Amino acid sequence: MGSLPALDEPLQYPLARRDESVIDDYHGVLVSDPYRWLEDPDADEVKDFIEKQVKLTESVLSKCDTREKLHEKESLDGEAEILLDPNGLSEDGTVSLNTCAVSEDGIYLAYGLSSSGSDWVTIKVLRVDNKIVESDTLLWVKFSGISWTHDNKGFFYSRYPAPKEEEGIDAGTETNANLNHELYYHLLGTDQAEDILCWRDPENPKYMFGAEVTDDGKYILLYIDESCEVVNKVYYCNISTLPKGLESFRETNNLLPFVKLIDKFEARYHAIANDDTEFTFLTNKDSPKYKLVRVDLNEPTAWTEILKESDKDVLESAIAVNGNQVLVSYLRDVKYVLQIRDLKTGSLLHTVPIDIGSVDEISARREESTVFIRFTSFLTPGIIYQCNLETKFPELKVFREIVVPKFDRTEFNVNQVFVTSKDGTKIPMFIVAKKNISLDGSHPCLLYGYGGFNVNLTPSFSVSRIVLTRHLGAVFCVANIRGGGEYGEEWHKAGSLAKKQNCFDDFISAAEYLVSFGYTQPSKLCIEGGSNGGLLVAACINQRPDLFGCALAHVGVMDMLRFHKFTIGHAWTSDYGCSDKEEEFHWLIKYSPLHNVRRPWELSADKPSQYPSTMLLTADHDDRVVPLHTLKLLSTMQYVLCTSLEKSPQTNPIIGRIECKAGHGAGRPTQKMIDEVADRYSFMAKMLGASWID
Repeated sequence: MGSLPALDEPLQYPLARRDESVIDDYHGVLVSDPYRWLEDPDADEVKDFIEKQVKLTESVLSKCDTREKLHEKESLDGEAEILLDPNGLSEDGTVSLNTCAVSEDGIYLAYGLSSSGSDWVTIKVLRVDNKIVESDTLLWVKFSGISWTHDNKGFFYSRYPAPKEEEGIDAGTETNANLNHELYYHLLGTDQAEDILCWRDPENPKYMFGAEVTDDGKYILLYIDESCEVVNKVYYCNISTLPKGLESFRETNNLLPFVKLIDKFEARYHAIANDDTEFTFLTNKDSPKYKLVRVDLNEPTAWTEILKESDKDVLESAIAVNGNQVLVSYLRDVKYVLQIRDLKTGSLLHTVPIDIGSVDEISARREESTVFIRFTSFLTPGIIYQCNLETKFPELKVFREIVVPKFDRTEFNVNQVFVTSKDGTKIPMFIVAKKNISLDGSHPCLLYGYGGFNVNLTPSFSVSRIVLTRHLGAVFCVANIRGGGEYGEEWHKAGSLAKKQNCFDDFISAAEYLVSFGYTQPSKLCIEGGSNGGLLVAACINQRPDLFGCALAHVGVMDMLRFHKFTIGHAWTSDYGCSDKEEEFHWLIKYSPLHNVRRPWELSADKPSQYPSTMLLTADHDDRVVPLHTLKLLSTMQYVLCTSLEKSPQTNPIIGRIECKAGHGAGRPTQKMIDEVADRYSFMAKMLGASWID
């Protein structure tokens, strides 16, 4: 990779202590871990390391001349009535909304707040009419929804046991494993200590529980997960037949009398409707692209197929509406298709025309004929459509639309291409650019990917990326690599466990396509990804440092040998495997970013190259992918590539953006998001030699 003269002088990296005595034996293979001490977030030495890295990064960002311009452009104008504004709940804006649910009568809003970006949530209750916050306060909630009973007396939620040393804990900075999830019912106006424990399973401490009250209010469904694998168990309890109601369980201390409908982790099930004991489920049982099935609780072994699995399209969602109809959403080559079908027979009634883009959310009730559909695309900030299903030919009408001042979608072009990967598999990729650009390799380019956990990357609007395209002349691309769910469970499994390398091959092939077709050149190509996508970016710069000019890796899983030991990491072994098992250790050690940092100039003397300019991003309250992953990789890269040599060929900067009072990314306050966007993209612009265009 040709280094651009981005910085006037070489960086003076802070030296981090290496403890060469820390060596682990993995099935006879000795692996050193000299930065193990960085795993303790409370140690003074770690805090000092972070402080020095923050100063180093600020010294680089201060030279990025587009930083202030990006701050100015990263905003939207709009008006709406505010029911709850989390941005005003703390002076520094670090409290954000995590989840919420309105009671059946519309009187109460139960909502979960996250502090400093942590996964830990505090649930509060608000009266909708006068916006008065009630005294109800539920703590130590994590990975939980909120589901109200139809009598409006209270709601179900999930939590972990409170830490034994509750006093003085800064929730979100701890790294110990999350175990022994529990399901509770909270009665409005009571103390959390009086909440009813509905379900727990101490024999299976890794199980996670989610509850959902059915549309008729009669049943509570219990969904049980053990990992991120796309499988679950389903239990049910008829709460309408409890002799003395839910309140009686407060005195008895008994768990709810759940009946086991699905008690094996062999497929994913989600209920979409029920008529008394007759339930309709969306499932991937023997159908990796999903189907609809029906079962009567009185005959739990007799399942009937209602809507067969499609040959090519993935059944993303199904919602019962308008009495006996179902609105289904398919994903066809990463583009959404909406259909209205008969709930009883699955037969097609109507296809609802919709633009190329993403159906973010569908809001509907079974007893109502009006449906609201939230839609977005690369060039559509957001539209809420209203659809009346009682009309002969239902069509979408704009109910609300987000308008971005001075944004003209006709200036841009969106194209979908199919890239041939290393093994011949066709990989979809969206390319967003100004219209009529010359394919002469001159453009800055941002390539984004994820590739894991069955997650789909579908078209969505981003102000920051439109700003890059308009004001930096950048080309923005999304690669739908294997590991995601864009083509169903088979596509997901083709990029997980022993086949994880397919993800990196797909992403590298997408980058090579952009270079070979003249969209960009290696020195102007930046790759970006977060979480599992951060792992993707780090693995790719290890494997092909010559192909990229810049890399932005957010909150990545970087130590593939120890990830399962921290917070919720044990749930990811379904996608990655686990180093405790010998065969899986050998998968992981081959691509683990922390263990594969090499000096490229020593591997290929005839082609001098170095690592691209790299920014690793993390946050001190990230209790999903704990910051130790980024800190250990950052110190390793700076040592191997820079500080261990007197005159290193590595002149491109290797820096870390470590944010305080922030977490894994979801639900962050607006100002922190703007700050980070401006920092990372001004760094990208400086490293790629991109100039601001008014």
